[in-house]
Amino acid sequence: MRRLWLTGYRSYELNVFHDDDPKVKVIKKVLTEHLRGMLEEDTDEFWLISGPQLGTERWGLECGLKLQKDFSQLKLALMEPYTDFSQRWNAENQEKLADIKNHVNFTAPVTNHPYQSPRQLRTYQRFMLTHTDRMLLLYDPEYKGKPQYDYHRAQRYGEGHTYPLSLIDFDELQEAAVEWGEEQHEQQSQN
Repeated sequence: MRRLWLTGYRSYELNVFHDDDPKVKVIKKVLTEHLRGMLEEDTDEFWLISGPQLGTERWGLECGLKLQKDFSQLKLALMEPYTDFSQRWNAENQEKLADIKNHVNFTAPVTNHPYQSPRQLRTYQRFMLTHTDRMLLLYDPEYKGKPQYDYHRAQRYGEGHTYPLSLIDFDELQEAAVEWGEEQHEQQSQN
């Protein structure tokens, strides 16, 4: 069994405020390519484990849901750092989280209490690291953001454990955006 922690930038950190933003299509394309490559390596059970954050985590789980049609070994888990995680979100975003939770194979909070302290976030990180075999992180070290905490924690964890860390940086996203733009241009010229 293989277990992947997928995380990265929140949507607002990427200046994405609508699901129909072309950046989302590019990011999902890159995430899907990475996941497909891992799934094609062998047919062992493969768990994609992510969190509830709007942005990379939600987009990654959405990619996983589509990939499940082609890869029966793929299972999806959504782990929340604490109960009532989305309580401060607007109704639309709470509905999106509820919808994802209804479609994944497993979901649970890591701590069974509402938010009490930053310790719960560290507990969540430790849980994710010790319950996965590797990390796929949408993060560019030149552009700080919330993923820097997971990045540094995974690096430290990797010093004492075999824990591959794969980064998707802005250069890779830019290349994918150019390809996507060319594909869109080709499709429009054919119509």
